[in-house]
Amino acid sequence: MKIVRLPKELQKLALQVRQSGRTIGLVPTMGFLHAGHLSLIDEAKKRADFVIVSVFVNPVQFGPNEDLDKYPRDFEHDRALCEEHGADVIFAPAPGDMYAADRSVWVEETQLSRGMCGALRPGHFRGVCTVVAKLFNLAQPNVAVFGQKDAQQAQVIRRMVRDLDFPVEIVTAPLVRDADGVALSSRNKYLTPAERERARVLSRSLMAAARGELDCDGLRKAIEAESDKVDYVVWFDADTLEAPGPDTKCILAAAAAYFGRTRLIDNILIQVKK
Repeated sequence: MKIVRLPKELQKLALQVRQSGRTIGLVPTMGFLHAGHLSLIDEAKKRADFVIVSVFVNPVQFGPNEDLDKYPRDFEHDRALCEEHGADVIFAPAPGDMYAADRSVWVEETQLSRGMCGALRPGHFRGVCTVVAKLFNLAQPNVAVFGQKDAQQAQVIRRMVRDLDFPVEIVTAPLVRDADGVALSSRNKYLTPAERERARVLSRSLMAAARGELDCDGLRKAIEAESDKVDYVVWFDADTLEAPGPDTKCILAAAAAYFGRTRLIDNILIQVKK
């Protein structure tokens, strides 16, 4: 497995791989890998000949009061897991190599990113779209794999790919949960044992909603009872991220809430019975 630090070096390597007739799978991550990330690497291995995993804590998607400096990092841990799961390359650039000091170009999606996390984290999805567009140009992937836990992000990236004609297939891999039901996240390490126990309300209530036992109001009340602050609870058309309509085929029930100082997101897909 090769570790690449410089963007132009990755682009040169990727073009050589494509010219050799092999397909490339890209797994964009911010590192501190867990089983959810590893499932994305495994999925990319099934779909491509050559797998690139990016490990880059992207500064431009963090707001001024967010946890950029504290975001967990452990590159040696990430390197070992990527090698164990058969990645061919880790791309781990420095921020100064990814972004020019006088950068002035951004990629922004303006419809699907308006609500949920986009409404509460101004500029977040502009940063996400910009770095993913750069990764697509550098890694030259045929397929890129994202996780369902970041459901809004996956839809925003799909729209960017559609509207800007990137020749990349976007795959959304299933959300992965720990044994206690909590969705896997790098930020879970911030939780105290008591906060982690309360955080189980997210998966517990979302699964109850999927069984038809809770509507959106009931979902919100259940989460409010256990969390310290609720950012949002939504019941959206999974494709449009807007209120469901007569043509809705699948509901995205999603929530973001704080447990202590840790903000967690979770969601579940509910098929609409016709």
